[in-house]
Amino acid sequence: MSIKTAIVGYGFSAKTFHIPFITTSDAFCFDSVSSSQKASVIKDWPEVNHYQTAEEMITQSNSDLVIITAPNDVHYALAKLALEQGKHVLIEKPFVTRSQEGEALIKLAQEKGLLLSVYQNRRYDGDFLTVKRLIEENKLGEVRVYESHFDRFRPDVQERWRETASDGGGILYDLGPHLLDQALTLFGLPKSLSASCKQMRKGASVTDYFHLTLHYPECEVILVANLFCPGPNLRFQVQGDKGSYVKYGLDPQEDCLRAGELPLGNHWGSERLSEYGKFYDAEIAELIPTEQGCYQNFFADLAKAIESGNHALMGAEQSLNTIKLIELALESEAKGQRLPVDFR
Repeated sequence: MSIKTAIVGYGFSAKTFHIPFITTSDAFCFDSVSSSQKASVIKDWPEVNHYQTAEEMITQSNSDLVIITAPNDVHYALAKLALEQGKHVLIEKPFVTRSQEGEALIKLAQEKGLLLSVYQNRRYDGDFLTVKRLIEENKLGEVRVYESHFDRFRPDVQERWRETASDGGGILYDLGPHLLDQALTLFGLPKSLSASCKQMRKGASVTDYFHLTLHYPECEVILVANLFCPGPNLRFQVQGDKGSYVKYGLDPQEDCLRAGELPLGNHWGSERLSEYGKFYDAEIAELIPTEQGCYQNFFADLAKAIESGNHALMGAEQSLNTIKLIELALESEAKGQRLPVDFR
């Protein structure tokens, strides 16, 4: 039986990262959407129930799952309401803007026996899956330095909430959850953290540059995002005692979705040979085919978690740790200190 799915918001995130997947999967049924853009919703999806506000939809629809693509500062309130109404919840990253809110939501979901998940789709990027495979196969040996970038070229401040919001705005909350989640997936929590979080552009009011270093006993993890890189952009540089892997450019799935391509077919998420990364050791440079990206697998895993009741794989606990690390990074910047990571 398909999971009746309601979506809060009808903007870029909903139309690009969620609707294409729930409408091409037999596991989901696109049931409802809340948006002030009533005419656009009815034109695009006449068979879907429309609600003017998120609160109306959450309390009145008979949906099983609510996907929240609203601005960051309302994630907590809307997720809390949905859980109280007995609905599973998927939240766009960042999970919340304060770790205490995340802890409260996780506790509520556990009490209700509901899945609370965060859309960490970058776990399903082809280049990240390639890094994960190389580490698991011991191709690089013991990893000593892991460097991950998410750089763009946006030198001028744009008038949109992601770049101006005082609560959860800026690229530390926008791109930081992606890079941190990938690092935690590979290495777990670090022992300590040091961070530089700056406002680099003229007129910037929120963080638009960050350089985080996660300190592990035998490995340094460096996570960087800035808005002054027109390309080609370094994505990964992973160095081990057997060799290194270097990769440029971003996973192609977002560009495909932006172009209106549906996630179907055997070649969805595949990179061209010219975009492959390289492995280096003392003697050779070897082209490494990129694993196939698969955001559709996120939704397949989400459906399995809901249907089976086994929420561990898709739960929000790791995403809560990314928020705690973001808070610690801001504290590190303010104090100019390296800080211990001691989450209990």
